[in-house]
Amino acid sequence: MSKNDKQTSKDVSSLASDVLRDPSSSAIQRQLAGSALSQANSDKQTGSKMETKASNVLQSDKYSDTTKTLAASVLAQSNKER
Repeated sequence: MSKNDKQTSKDVSSLASDVLRDPSSSAIQRQLAGSALSQANSDKQTGSKMETKASNVLQSDKYSDTTKTLAASVLAQSNKER
């Protein structure tokens, strides 16, 4: 299985931290932020379910730029073979 060595950047990690501290953040923002943070300074990869959620966010017009940024980061860290 091919390994994706990408990690969450400092900027996206900071954004994810802000999202998790903000009580008005949506559930999908929190899920994506948690996934992004778990991949900061780690060799973890995005799971298939989170990969699907992130992909759906990027294909929809209803999500904010913040949500799409988190989704893009999470998706960039998915398994290369999927």
